[in-house]
Amino acid sequence: MRTTITHLIRFSYTHIVKKVLFLFNPEAVHTSATSLGKKLGDFRLTENIMTSLFATKAPSIAQSLFTIQFSSPVGLAAGFDYKAELTHVLPCLGFGFGTVGTLTNLPYEGNPRPMLGRLPKSRSLMVNKGFKNRGIEATLETLRDKTFAYPVGVSIGKTNTSAITTQEQAVEDVVAAFIKAEKSEVPFAYYELNISCPNLFGSIEFYEPHHLEQLLTAVQEVGVRRPIFVKMPISKTDEEIFDMMDVIVQHDCIKAVIFGNLQRDRGAPSLRPDEVAQFPKGNFSGIPCQQRSDELIRMIFKKYGSRIKIIGCGGIFSAEDAYRKIKYGASLVQLITGLVFEGPQLTSQINEGLATLLTRDGYRYITEAVGVDA
Repeated sequence: MRTTITHLIRFSYTHIVKKVLFLFNPEAVHTSATSLGKKLGDFRLTENIMTSLFATKAPSIAQSLFTIQFSSPVGLAAGFDYKAELTHVLPCLGFGFGTVGTLTNLPYEGNPRPMLGRLPKSRSLMVNKGFKNRGIEATLETLRDKTFAYPVGVSIGKTNTSAITTQEQAVEDVVAAFIKAEKSEVPFAYYELNISCPNLFGSIEFYEPHHLEQLLTAVQEVGVRRPIFVKMPISKTDEEIFDMMDVIVQHDCIKAVIFGNLQRDRGAPSLRPDEVAQFPKGNFSGIPCQQRSDELIRMIFKKYGSRIKIIGCGGIFSAEDAYRKIKYGASLVQLITGLVFEGPQLTSQINEGLATLLTRDGYRYITEAVGVDA
């Protein structure tokens, strides 16, 4: 019955609802969707109904990592819930974890519009928000009295302001955000450190190994109580990624790396030039990220898989997409764009599909499949 319902929802979404939504401004649709999600998550009745429809409880896809229990390997990536409004509704849709933010030390209203756009033929979104958020203190204050049904993470990045002109100032800004998060009483489970957003002011970067070492050393000195996952770029060469990884694995506070962030290459084969031309600024999510994300997961698992966990992000539209990243070496996966193109039932379908694929291949637990094709 549940499978039939999710297939009906997908059919209705892709053939009717999505066509209507895509007639409207994507930023307005995003605001309305998050507002609706917040309202649905605020009522026990709607929570129960959605949980019965979407929340798959399959032991084969559950796992414990970093002393955190994940009922599903599928999480919401940073960038969607930057107001922290969806922490109650997402578990009802089948998500095993979700990240709030990216949040910064100081608030930022967002880059000049458009901050969001659609590339339907490329199955991609143009993203140019530049860490739009209300600031870490104000955002976490809204969660102060909340309890969570699944692991909630907080993504932290550098405040997007032209006032920060040096690496030292950038490090101080990021550290200040971590200190504020540590002082909060919100029961979140993990941090993400976003060093790879391509939509920020200035030339500050943490890709050069010396700069990355400065940042990670300063963050580690805060004495954070939760594991940190580093959000990595997909635009760097293999050698540059290896140099960054050599720094990362030296820091015990870093438990995982996320591959990866947005596609910066406007000439990527999966991007339609006519669609890219509509957006002079911004970078791209979804299918254009898929191949490089897969390559990096596989590459990093081979060399560093015994020292650090990997989270796969980029171009997940199906259970097969998620399973491929898992077999390449990802212990967890994250998505956003797939929801926009496939519908709110996608996570539930991925969870059911993963359980079926594991059984087909003779695995009792998802941990047995991690890295088998690396």
